[in-house]
Amino acid sequence: KSSCIISFFFFLFDKRMASQADTPIAEAHNASAKKNVRPPVPETLRKMIQARRESRARLHIIKERVALRRKEMRKIVIRRAEKYHNEYKARERHLVTERRRAKRNGAFFREPEAKLALVVRIRGINGVDPRTKKILQLLRLRQINNAVFVKLNGATANMLRLVEPYVAFGTPNLKTVRELIYKRGFAKIGGQRIAITDNWLIEKKLKKFNVVCIEDVIHEILTVGPHFKEVNKFLWPFKLNCPRGGFSNKKKHFQEGGDAGNREFKINELVQKMN
Repeated sequence: KSSCIISFFFFLFDKRMASQADTPIAEAHNASAKKNVRPPVPETLRKMIQARRESRARLHIIKERVALRRKEMRKIVIRRAEKYHNEYKARERHLVTERRRAKRNGAFFREPEAKLALVVRIRGINGVDPRTKKILQLLRLRQINNAVFVKLNGATANMLRLVEPYVAFGTPNLKTVRELIYKRGFAKIGGQRIAITDNWLIEKKLKKFNVVCIEDVIHEILTVGPHFKEVNKFLWPFKLNCPRGGFSNKKKHFQEGGDAGNREFKINELVQKMN
């Protein structure tokens, strides 16, 4: 009798469990379990995701290298700027000492010959003969108020003498060279006029000449270094404004009260008005 009762209870328990299996809660649980099973990823999509991950990793490595290189270059630029600053001060101090010594001994001090000239075009080409026009093109002075640096030698001196009525030129100082390059400096890259906003542009074009920053460019131009030609060609001709107060007389020579011709160190005053 007891065994019959136990078997009856087991029968009721199995029936109750079977009825619960068909309830909405159980069905929802089974459906959610089926949803959690992810469908297989297509092979092309998997390869695309893997390629993007590898690309991000490579880009991260490149960014780290660029940041490290910029940090190193910043130290190099600071060291070179300090070196050039000391060099300029020593040269100026030497000139002052020699002038004082000559004055003390009752002699004359002969200033060192200029190796660099800054040429500014002040007139147009109306009524200009072909030879003069060609020389202005060779000097890269194609527009009025354009300015370029020129290395002084026998050939360039003759060229400047022939185009003297159309240009004003003289010997620039450190301040003029630095302000021109910093304020009006543009690079010629791929035939385009690109503003020099980063030392990376200079390093990319002139690294093989050991010129990697703007201070290197200034030093190479001012001292007329061994790579003056490449650095000067890298710079686009400077586009200046009309001078404050205007020109006095473009058709007369500077020694006659005009503006054309050689004005030696007075060129710095003119460029200050035009910059």
